[in-house]
Amino acid sequence: MRVNTDTLDRFLGTVGEVILSSSQLRTAARGGGRTAGLSVGLDRMDRVVGELQRRALELRTTPLLRIVDPLPRMARELATRLGKRVEMEVSGTEIELDRSILDRLSDPLVHLVRNSIDHGLESPSKRQSAGKSEIGRISIDAVRSKDSIHISVRDDGAGIDLDAVRARAVEAGLVVPDLVEDLAAEQLAAFVFHPGLSTAESITDVSGRGVGMDAVRATIESLGGSVRIVTQRGLGTTTTLMVPITAAVQRVLLLDVTGQIVAVPVSKIERVIDVPAESIERTGREAFTLVEDCPVAVIDLADQLALVRSERKERVTLVLAEVRGELMALEIDHIAGHKQIYVKPVPELLGAVRILAGLTILGDGMPVFVLDLNQLS
Repeated sequence: MRVNTDTLDRFLGTVGEVILSSSQLRTAARGGGRTAGLSVGLDRMDRVVGELQRRALELRTTPLLRIVDPLPRMARELATRLGKRVEMEVSGTEIELDRSILDRLSDPLVHLVRNSIDHGLESPSKRQSAGKSEIGRISIDAVRSKDSIHISVRDDGAGIDLDAVRARAVEAGLVVPDLVEDLAAEQLAAFVFHPGLSTAESITDVSGRGVGMDAVRATIESLGGSVRIVTQRGLGTTTTLMVPITAAVQRVLLLDVTGQIVAVPVSKIERVIDVPAESIERTGREAFTLVEDCPVAVIDLADQLALVRSERKERVTLVLAEVRGELMALEIDHIAGHKQIYVKPVPELLGAVRILAGLTILGDGMPVFVLDLNQLS
């Protein structure tokens, strides 16, 4: 049965309003005049609303198979055209995601598969010389992890030439020569996501390692997700897309930044630590601290949100979070709680403020913005 997406959006919007009303009632009950009957009624309303929410989300989700099913045939046709042979395996395609997320995953997956065939897999003769089967293998595996899904596209091809990536990164001014030798393999591989940086000897009409990979990352990050790439020379490359299962309802951590409450998805947070202020080294606009003897960049959310911090305390609360695939520390005042929220679109007037990913209303009527950490500078 086909259901109009706009109808589902309106239905979810109504559910969000019911959730808000329930939260406001409970807040009012805590304020005074609370009776046993009111408490029991609110508990029952919470259960009913929770069930309604689950049903609404089920209506809006669809299996990953919908966008993965055409890929094996596309892979075989492309391999034949390039004089290569390929076998493709898929797993985990029964996992369901929000349709709005699923629709935007299609192009990145197509690009990754085409990339693997064009520049990942070797020709049959080269594979045979390397002691491999003439038939290249590509697998797409999807697994659920809490409130997100991890989709891995893996090939057993030649892998990315990290020496070439290192040289191109230095040429492009992305890293200084003195530091590039100390970068780990995964950090080097991540340079292929920079616009225009490619290790392909020639650019084809099919794809190129690095050509279009910046668009893949931009799409995934706009969904509140992230991308990780791991490669081994001669053994192949694995690119993993990590995206939330639903965009409408999220679990968030509420952060107090100079009296302003903002929300950050829990899926992006590793942990919260409390450190002495003097342990943070500051040089101009840049700052870092050591976490388990590893340097971690510190980002002051007050600066990012154009808020004025009146004074710095002797101890600083840091939220360790994933930002563009790297661990960073967000400097805040304190944790204001955690909630499951219904995310509304940002008002059109603030649509150009890229750091704002959504809006929610707390039980006391306070509006709170959800932040897109990938837009931090």
